[in-house]
Formats: sequence, C-alpha cells, structure tokens
Amino acid sequence: MKTTARRLPAAPIALAAALLTAFLLLFAPLSASAHDSLLASSPEADGTVEALPAELTLTFSAKLIDGEGATEVVVTDPSGTSVTDGAATVNGAIVTQPLASDGTVAGIYHVIWKIVSSDGHPTSGEFDFTVSTATEPTTPPTIEPTATAEPSASAVPVETSEPSATPAPEEESPAVAWIWVLVIAGIAVIGIGAVTAYSIRKRGTSADAPADDSTTGSDAPTER
Repeated sequence: MKTTARRLPAAPIALAAALLTAFLLLFAPLSASAHDSLLASSPEADGTVEALPAELTLTFSAKLIDGEGATEVVVTDPSGTSVTDGAATVNGAIVTQPLASDGTVAGIYHVIWKIVSSDGHPTSGEFDFTVSTATEPTTPPTIEPTATAEPSASAVPVETSEPSATPAPEEESPAVAWIWVLVIAGIAVIGIGAVTAYSIRKRGTSADAPADDSTTGSDAPTER
C-alpha cells in the first residue's frame, strides 16, 4: 500500500518567513539602540575653550535614571589631577558637573562619564577638550605674619630686657667670724685695761695728796 506525504501550502510558509524577517529587521535595531547616547556636551568633545568653565554639561538622548552612584563624571587636567568640584546632578537628560575653574593650567582635559540609561542599563564614555589659556587663582594667598610677629634679635636689648639680679651677699666663713670676735674681744680687753689703769692711777694720785700736806705742816717752824 502506497502512502503519500501531505504537502503544506507554500503561501502560508512564505508569509510566516516574511513576517519573521520583518520583525527581526524592525525590532532588532531598536533593541540594540535602546541605550541612551551622548548627543552634545559643553565644552564640546574635541573642541577648544579659552578657559575652563565653572561646569561641564552632558546632554543625552533620553531621560536618565538617577540615584546614588548612578551618575559619575570625572574631569582631569593635563597632569592627571581631578578638577571636579562636587557630585554631578541629573535633570532629565542633562548631566551637570561642577568644575574647580580657579587657577587652572592650559592643555588637554580628559572627561570620563558613566550614566544609567532609561532602559536601566549602565552606559559610559569619554572624550577630550582643550583649554588654551591658564588662569590665575583669584583668592589671594594667606600671608603668615611671621616677619612682624616676632621682633628681630637686633631690636631687642638683651642686657635690659630683664632686670639684673642683685648679687646675694657672700656669707663669711666661720674662721673669719672668729677672727672678728677675737679682734673685738681684744679691743674690749685693751679698753677695759686702759680704763682700769687710769682709775688706779687716779686713785693713787688722790691718796698721795694729803700725805704731802701733813708732811709740809710738820716740818714748818712753830711761831712763838
């Protein structure tokens, strides 16, 4: 007994294949390009500005997803030093990054950015721009009053700055003290001796005076 295979109509198969091809052609590019892309920046990528601006702005193709750590922007000067000043802010599709534009150098600046697209996928990129003129810091440097805070050594009189101390009297040694005692004692003894001798002599003179008078009277002749 012979069996025959049943053939499907060719028209439905061709229609399904055409629809599948159209779906792939139409929707595959859309899914591949769903990530938001950078449309413009200020300063412009590969452009030149006279001085570093106070902020960098990035404009993307759709509203970004904001959140802690979702958006990051780093800007470095020619020496590799970061010139970002604080965190970036997101306003819809625009990212703003403050820059430290006071006292910058001239040269090529490098920008690295990272965002979270509206479809939830993180996207990143980088570009350069050039600053043609260096800027000086507007804040005057702090002058430390080291020169006027301390007087110079020549202006300060060394000898008269502090009152001179009165020298303390030297203490006499015990031997010197004893010598002075003996001298004073000797003077006292001599004085007492002199006074005593004078007194004795005076008394002797007084005692001899009456005796002479009596002797003179006895020897005189008696008047008759």
